[in-house]
Amino acid sequence: MPTQIIQREENGRTYLHVEGEMLLEDALLLEKIVGTLEVESDNVVAVDLADLNFLDSDSAQVLRRLKDHGHCHIEGIEIFLQSAVNSVERSAE
Repeated sequence: MPTQIIQREENGRTYLHVEGEMLLEDALLLEKIVGTLEVESDNVVAVDLADLNFLDSDSAQVLRRLKDHGHCHIEGIEIFLQSAVNSVERSAE
């Protein structure tokens, strides 16, 4: 299933709802979108991954970078996605 990124505004936040599979190209696009939103809006950016079916390790590194640099809040990470992010964090230490 191709990646879909749906943007919505709610309660002073900009939500980016991500569906499908996230590969490196998709994660880099998401990172660009987050960067653009930070410059153009005063809203807090939240990335909702609740409907993500697949995340590769390269994409997990991009998400970790977004999270660590405070660029956005990551929400809706299911247990297997959190495991992938944790694995990347351990290998980066």
